[in-house]
Amino acid sequence: MTPKIKKSNNYFTSETEEAIVLYNNTYDNEIKSKIYEQFIHYPFFKLTENIIHTFKFYYTEVDEIEHLQHEVITFLLSKIHLFDPSKGAKAYSYFGTIAKRYLIISNQNNYKKRVDKAPLEVLYDDENHSYSIDDKKSEDFLSNFIDQYINYVTENIYKLFPKEDDAKVADAIIELFRKREDIDIFNKKALYIYIREMVDVKTPKITKIANQLHDIFKNNYVFYLEYGYVKFS
Repeated sequence: MTPKIKKSNNYFTSETEEAIVLYNNTYDNEIKSKIYEQFIHYPFFKLTENIIHTFKFYYTEVDEIEHLQHEVITFLLSKIHLFDPSKGAKAYSYFGTIAKRYLIISNQNNYKKRVDKAPLEVLYDDENHSYSIDDKKSEDFLSNFIDQYINYVTENIYKLFPKEDDAKVADAIIELFRKREDIDIFNKKALYIYIREMVDVKTPKITKIANQLHDIFKNNYVFYLEYGYVKFS
C-alpha cells in the first residue's frame, strides 16, 4: 500500500520533498515505483521543463526538447538517493541545481553556444527559486549584478587593462553601464560613435576591449546565476 502524502496545487512543494525522503527510505521496489509515479515524476517533469525553457537550453545533441527533458529526469532519478534534508538543502533548490549543472556540462561543445545565444535577461534564478519569467525580478537580479560588475571593473581597471589607452576605452564602455538608466541608445553603430566621442580611438580597438569586457561579464554572470553570489575572476 502506498503511503498517503498530502497533495498541493503547486508542482514542487514540501510534500514533494516528503515524498522524496519517503522514496529514499523505502526498500520495496513496487512501493517506491508508486511513490515516484504519484508524487515525484510530475514535479521533476515541470522542474526540468521550466529550467530548459527559462535558461534556453536549446543547443543539444537530441532532436526534440522532450528527449532532453527525459534525459535530465532520468539523471535526477539516478541522483535522488543522494538528497539529504538534514544538510539543510531544500529539494527544489537541490534538484534544480543538479538539473542546471547537467544541462551545462552535458555537451561541452555546445556550452559556449548556449551561453552566447541565451539572452541575459532570461538567464536568471530568482530569489524565490521560481523558474517562471518575471520581468521585474529579472531586472532587479540583473541590475544587482551589473552594479557589482561596474565596481569590480572600475576598481581593477588597470589590472584588467594594463595599457593606458585600453583602460580609457574600457572606462568609456563602463560609463555606459553607469549611465544605463539615462541612455536611450540601442543602435550598435550609435554606441560606437558615442564611445569615440569619449575617447579618440578607432572602432577595432573599441571592439577588442568590448569583447574582453563581455567575456568578464558573461563568465561571472553565469557563476552568479549558478551560485547566487558574485565571485569575480
